Amino acid sequence: MITLGAVYRPQLPPERLRPVVLAAEESGLDSLWLWEDCFLESGIAAASAALAWTERLKVGVGLLPVPLRNVALTAMETATLERMFPGRVTIGVGHGVQDWMGQVGARVSSPLTLLREYTGALKALLAGERVTVAGRYVTLTDVALDWPPAAPVPVHVGGLGLKTLELAGEIGDGTILDSTADLERIRLVRSSREHPVVVYVETDSRDRAFVTDLVASVAEAGATSVVLQQSASCEDPEGFVRFVASLAGSHSAG
Repeated sequence: MITLGAVYRPQLPPERLRPVVLAAEESGLDSLWLWEDCFLESGIAAASAALAWTERLKVGVGLLPVPLRNVALTAMETATLERMFPGRVTIGVGHGVQDWMGQVGARVSSPLTLLREYTGALKALLAGERVTVAGRYVTLTDVALDWPPAAPVPVHVGGLGLKTLELAGEIGDGTILDSTADLERIRLVRSSREHPVVVYVETDSRDRAFVTDLVASVAEAGATSVVLQQSASCEDPEGFVRFVASLAGSHSAG
């Protein structure tokens, strides 16, 4: 059985988030996903607010751009969210848009090396380990969280390129694919791993039959979670999350 979620796009202003979150909670939506796109909105700050406003809604952050964030900071923030809202947060990490990383002076020559080092250190910290590592990009000396999560938090890895997806299958607890991934790419990812595969799917349609068929095709290709997103110009995000929630009980989506 797959799960259905929706995206709150950061092209919408931060003050629009609360009514969308409340609509998602009230309508029974399984999960709301947030992005940390430069230079729009913080994924962690938005997730913290969304979790505080709700009681049961799951909140995903996909993706956090690893060149932009020290791994210890990401571990601290993730652990804080998990301890305050147990079992309701999912974190995804990825390369980030390289042009944006260049704008802030954080672009690296080997994004794959950074992602491998970062994900390994993040998972170890979240598991409550004391970490010392001297990598090409990640350096930690005797670092441990004073308030680690009660249980390890799954860390998803996002990407689209074949090398990144291969790495995601190796080091991630789940894989995130953006809306540019076609069905063949989803099948390829799913065939090589057993862990969760989250796929973003862009649609502005409110045609129930069309969307349930779309979700079914992505699920059949191997997605374990389908996250529907509207275009950047969407004008009714509250209505959209309610619509996505209404699909969850359909035969095609379940």
